[in-house]
Amino acid sequence: MNILVTGATGYIGGRLVPRLLADGHRVRCLARDPRRLIGRFESVEIIEGDVFDVQSLRAACADIQAAYYLVHSMTGAHAFAERDRQAAALFGRVANQCGVQRVIYLGGLGADDEKLSPHLSSRHEVGEFLRENGPPVLEFRAAMIIGSGSISFEMLRYLAERLPVMIAPKWVTTRSQPIAVRDVISYLAAALDRPAAVSQVYEIGGADIVTYYEMMMRYAHLRCLKRRIIVVPFFTPRLSSYWVHLVTPIPARLAQPLILGLHNEVVVRNNAARVDFSQIVPVGFDTAVSRALDRYRTVGPETTWFDAFDVRTLPPEFSGVREGMLIDRRERIVNATPQAVATVFTQLGGKRGWLYGNALWQLRGLLDWALGGIGLRRGRRSATDIRLGDAVDFWRVDAYEPGRLLRLRAEMKLPGKAWLEFDAQPVDGGKTNLTQTAFFEPHGLFGFLYWYAVSPFHALIFGRMASLIASLAEDASAPPPTRRVPQ
Repeated sequence: MNILVTGATGYIGGRLVPRLLADGHRVRCLARDPRRLIGRFESVEIIEGDVFDVQSLRAACADIQAAYYLVHSMTGAHAFAERDRQAAALFGRVANQCGVQRVIYLGGLGADDEKLSPHLSSRHEVGEFLRENGPPVLEFRAAMIIGSGSISFEMLRYLAERLPVMIAPKWVTTRSQPIAVRDVISYLAAALDRPAAVSQVYEIGGADIVTYYEMMMRYAHLRCLKRRIIVVPFFTPRLSSYWVHLVTPIPARLAQPLILGLHNEVVVRNNAARVDFSQIVPVGFDTAVSRALDRYRTVGPETTWFDAFDVRTLPPEFSGVREGMLIDRRERIVNATPQAVATVFTQLGGKRGWLYGNALWQLRGLLDWALGGIGLRRGRRSATDIRLGDAVDFWRVDAYEPGRLLRLRAEMKLPGKAWLEFDAQPVDGGKTNLTQTAFFEPHGLFGFLYWYAVSPFHALIFGRMASLIASLAEDASAPPPTRRVPQ
């Protein structure tokens, strides 16, 4: 099929597009800033525009058989609902005029006969306006989506990781039916095989119905964390959002609408999805969380809830946070080829050391050995050659692409998991963009305290190491000095 995906820069859209391509469909994406999609997906047509521009919508919908509507506001502003209604109505009309056979929309769970939060209510209204103005709509309604990078899951993750004792509002006793992101993508992809003659609302959820209290405690159990939650009656949504803002990277303006939605019980009441999509068997909460935590087993490119935001609009707390990771990233433009740069960083460790602060590296290795770890005693197999799976001091080669990429996974004693990655990408003028990134996934509160305690050393060691890699690569690439012949 010829498929249009709106919201391809977002969390769900970014995972759906590769699935559609793998299924053999031809995919077109509508994006306000096409530069953010260039190079992200293969064989995808990109149309610049948005859902409020008729001309770009017509260009996007031309010769399209099915369209995914994955656009919604994530703000506490009072006008968001009206804007969402206008966008849905306009998109439906243009899709109808262009002969689109069906629209597939992902909304939120919640009973229509209950008083829903403003954002849940708006999600339902978007579905209604798409149906009233456009072709038949297959609407999927989901509760919390469990996946690395999902905003609801990341809020749960940070609260459980950082707070040994949590003072929680009454909404933690509300029942929910969370669903794994892989199952959501499976439902969305399978919708293309359903008859397009009539509209249908499908409620989708995972195998377990749990309260938010149970979710946090089960998450803590999976992470081997001891946690206690004390429920109190006086937390308002505003106070709760400020607390989330303080403890997690999620700003209060985004946390508040999420928290308001947690007052509503969101469980599947209609079994139509299980009947019409019997080939999909959603997993339970524990399995979904285990998959989310195992980020390197994820199929396809990972996405995060803040992918849809322009980088310039993100609050400052995102500078060092990604999907539960704490990050130290250094970039250098090197006057040398990627191969020359990679030659330097693939020879780090062992007898050569780490270019800067070797005494500090030795001290860290001695501390690791004293704690029962492996320390720096292993060295490396070869001073110049490296292979996937090789040991490099207290690291293990986790990913390796000759001449471009090296990722090392820490095997030292740590309150969490750590990786050190080097990436060399060609840029104009025969130069290379060197990106050196230290990732740390903290385990519990002590993991965060450890990261911030060693950050001053990271600033010194990692910054100088990146500069020295660049300098050595440039020196190796410089032409030899011209030898003057005596006259």
